[in-house]
Amino acid sequence: MISAAYAAGDAVHHAPFYATPEFWVAMAFVSVVAFAARPVFKAVVSALDARSAAIQAKLDEARSLREDAQTLLADYQRRQRDALKEVDAILRHATEEVQRLKSEAEEAFEKGVSRREQQALERIKLAEHAALSEVRGMAVDLGIKAAETLIVKHLDDAAANALVDESIKSVLVKMH
Repeated sequence: MISAAYAAGDAVHHAPFYATPEFWVAMAFVSVVAFAARPVFKAVVSALDARSAAIQAKLDEARSLREDAQTLLADYQRRQRDALKEVDAILRHATEEVQRLKSEAEEAFEKGVSRREQQALERIKLAEHAALSEVRGMAVDLGIKAAETLIVKHLDDAAANALVDESIKSVLVKMH
């Protein structure tokens, strides 16, 4: 349009910048934006401050939760160490108890074996003694039968009477 005005030969009138309607439209726009920007800026700043406070609260809560978690972790680690010590103590006690019971069982076994061995030896001695007594009894019986057989075959009545008299005399001597 300006070039059309020059072409038509119209003289362009130059006015000061503040006298132009564009200036005043720009000033009105800046004023409206300035007046509207202040509450919008306050709202944005307060929203950012609220969000910052919420984030700070969450960070504080997270920090608190982290500290609580570290405290719980330390407590559970301490409990685990205590439990492991208790397990070690129980295992050590159980091992000692097993060793004690094992030695007692071995000692009782040795005593039982020794006692049974002694009883077996005593039974063997009694069996030997019974066998010897039986053999002696059989030998005496055989000797008596043999003597009886010999006496019956070789002893006459006079010799038998003499033997009986002699036996009576020896018994009388031994009694007095």
